[in-house]
Amino acid sequence: MINKPDDEQRATSNEQRFLAFDLGASSGRAVLGILDDGKLKLEEIHRFSNGPLEQGDSLRWDTEAIFQEMKQGLKAYAEKYGPELDGISVDSWGVDYLLLGKDGRALGLPYNYRDKRTDGVPEQVFSVVSREKVFAQTGNQDIAINTLYQLYSARDSEELRSADKMLLIADYFNYLLCGEMKGEYSLVSTSQMYNSQEGRWAEDLLKELRIPTNILPDIIPPGTIIGKLRPELAEECGIAKETQVIASASHDTACAVAATPLQPGWAYVSSGTWALIGVELDKPLINDDVLQANFTNEGGAEDTIRFLKIAAGLWPLQCCQKKWGISFDEITALAEGAKPFAARLDLDDPRFVNPEDMEAEILADCAENGQQLENERGAIARCIMESLAFKYRSVIESIEKLTGSEVKGLNIVGGGVKNKLLCQLAANAIQRPVKAGPIEATSIGNVLLQAKARGAITTMKELRGVVVDSFVPAIYEPKEIAAWDKAYERFREEDSG
Repeated sequence: MINKPDDEQRATSNEQRFLAFDLGASSGRAVLGILDDGKLKLEEIHRFSNGPLEQGDSLRWDTEAIFQEMKQGLKAYAEKYGPELDGISVDSWGVDYLLLGKDGRALGLPYNYRDKRTDGVPEQVFSVVSREKVFAQTGNQDIAINTLYQLYSARDSEELRSADKMLLIADYFNYLLCGEMKGEYSLVSTSQMYNSQEGRWAEDLLKELRIPTNILPDIIPPGTIIGKLRPELAEECGIAKETQVIASASHDTACAVAATPLQPGWAYVSSGTWALIGVELDKPLINDDVLQANFTNEGGAEDTIRFLKIAAGLWPLQCCQKKWGISFDEITALAEGAKPFAARLDLDDPRFVNPEDMEAEILADCAENGQQLENERGAIARCIMESLAFKYRSVIESIEKLTGSEVKGLNIVGGGVKNKLLCQLAANAIQRPVKAGPIEATSIGNVLLQAKARGAITTMKELRGVVVDSFVPAIYEPKEIAAWDKAYERFREEDSG
């Protein structure tokens, strides 16, 4: 537990405090980061549940409820530590957006990316503008959830016609905090509406698709101080009115990668509901091979590119856990005792995006593909984890081919670090060492990018040095290499057959 220093102690120390609001698809948190003498400590101030909200026949996000919870986080901080705070920033998942009217108010609750309104929409877009042209401008992986397809599906709606501004999720909450409407680069770069070659909104592309461009906000780089906390909000929550609201990196994965202490030649996996598997590049990689491999180029801190594949992550296991009503530790124990390599799933198949019953969908998929998977929790859980590990391997092999550079190891960050079995299976599958940690990479990146914006940190090398000095990763070495090689080749032959 972090003790509250008195005013005299704070005045004579180099301690700085930053509050990170980390909004995820299943929960949100207010996390305090205390930076003192090159070391970072974290404390979870407030946590709340989040998830899809059914509104009629659509799925939405309850952004009004989320903001009320954020205010509770501010009040909880003030109650424990007083009004002084060196910065506040929000990060979130990508692609989802809100439309705002001329009065600055949201025109309804935003759609959840798992809403079915974008089913088949990419094909509609490509009938107007070719897939090759879309990729040449944006460099983004084709996924139906992308903002481009969401807005195209809504192009004739009254809501879009009457909108004055569009903001992506974290940018919207930063706006609620300080009153400034900005689009932060890392979050904008996930939308498939950003021209990564020219560093601007892909306005020509959007006009061809009849998507209005006048609603797009100005784009700012990560680590930009946007403004001061709204006076009325500061008074309501007990926070100092001079507190700065900072766009650290509005995209959660950009925060996580910033806080990943990558060694030269190493890849990363940001492991959560989704698995984002990639490497850090100096510039976008856009060519026909990348298009066919369906990789994406997204923005990171200090003008870096997150060259990655967006794949299914822990979502299938999370769905099963919710149905089974047992802990993840219990699920892992069952999986450890299950038979290895019984079946493999293509978890990126659309059938696993939002089925009514994930367990039943997995069993049906195996049966339809001639795979014998026992209807037991351990067998199903192990199948999911092994399928994820095999995915890491196939993506890493693609990265090596596309970049022409060897991947020497893998750094896993995020919630998946807690799953020790998955981390070991990943090392076995890729036949390279795996570093697991930090778990709280997203909050760490959010906090340290705020610190950099305020001048407490000067370079990304220094930022990652703070991570190394403050958090110790777990190391996993590959085992059972021959067995994994054999299974990997068997499943590849079955796929090609």
